[in-house]
Amino acid sequence: MKKIAATIFTVMVVLSLAACVGAELPQKQSSAAEQSVTYSYAEYPLERNSIDLHLDCMEVLGKGQEKNILLIHGVTYSSHEFDIDYEDYSLVRFLAREGYTVWRLDIAGFGQSEEVEDGFLPDSDYAAEDIHAAVDKICEVSGQDKIDLLGWSWGTVTTGRFVSNHPEHINRLVLYAPILSGLGEVDVTEPFHHNTWEHAADDFQKDKDGTFDYLIVDPVVVEMLCSSSWHYDKESSPNGGRRDICVDQAKSLIDLKKITVPTLVICGDKDPYLDFDRVNVVLDDLPEGSALEVIEGASHVAFIEKPYYRDFRDRLIRFLGSAQAAEKENNVLDVIRKRGVLKPKGSEELLDYVNEFLEEEKMTDRNDELAEEYFYRYVQREMDEAS
Repeated sequence: MKKIAATIFTVMVVLSLAACVGAELPQKQSSAAEQSVTYSYAEYPLERNSIDLHLDCMEVLGKGQEKNILLIHGVTYSSHEFDIDYEDYSLVRFLAREGYTVWRLDIAGFGQSEEVEDGFLPDSDYAAEDIHAAVDKICEVSGQDKIDLLGWSWGTVTTGRFVSNHPEHINRLVLYAPILSGLGEVDVTEPFHHNTWEHAADDFQKDKDGTFDYLIVDPVVVEMLCSSSWHYDKESSPNGGRRDICVDQAKSLIDLKKITVPTLVICGDKDPYLDFDRVNVVLDDLPEGSALEVIEGASHVAFIEKPYYRDFRDRLIRFLGSAQAAEKENNVLDVIRKRGVLKPKGSEELLDYVNEFLEEEKMTDRNDELAEEYFYRYVQREMDEAS
């Protein structure tokens, strides 16, 4: 049985949604800045190892997204944290506005997924196989062969291990606040972690007196995250992942050399959980096309910190978008070459034009039209000048 039904927020109205089988419900952004945006939300049935897993998705209604991204949560609290629906803090809704269908998975025993009897069962390797099941499901539902994948905190361990073994359906990987090595030896003997309101808020930056630094975090964001954690995750979460990462700091938790897809490592330089000696050299082990982004002043929750969340998003989209831009660019060039109108001397001018047009058209599929535009704007001009 699911722990709870998913909850959908609309403008000034809260609608309860029982678990639906691929059904969609229009959803309005409650932020005043996004009142005109309507979202659709759906849940998809997923079972692995006889355990029901919660898999949901959100997209902008009627936009016709062709890009998919799956977000994977950390070691204590589940995927609700990616959708802080206050002002424009929601990472889920931001990515949806950027043209993505945004998927979220709760690992077995977490959040809205079915409870587990043994809290040590969903460890890092087990969670990696939950992710595998979710990726296969998303590819089946969307008809897309590859998707993007983002893991946060312990989610970098689980996504990193999954991609190391099953890279075939992953376009790009994002390791956000990566736990590359052990956090220090702690004897984790209890199978379940005792969740508290205070623990849920513990990652936010604080002043010297121990109070929240409200120059960094909005108090409403703190309240909403803690409230959602209490609502979805309740009093306990499985401890298998915690037992995995509470080991000697010399122990590596992610084998970066086994990752074969372009990977973004992104984090804040004030994240207390990270081994920056390892973070600073990740590009030595990651494949071509990978990137490292360290946000000065940000912490473990950079994606919802007032001075940093937009910077985080800009860097994220720049990395995710670079592959799609290159693909579009190459598609257009191929069409023009086939028509025999691309001259070597005009290639640089064409590339500038293609980039300009793609930005103007928001990367829409208009390869043939672009080829025609090139012909008339450049080739015809040369012919007119010659005559």
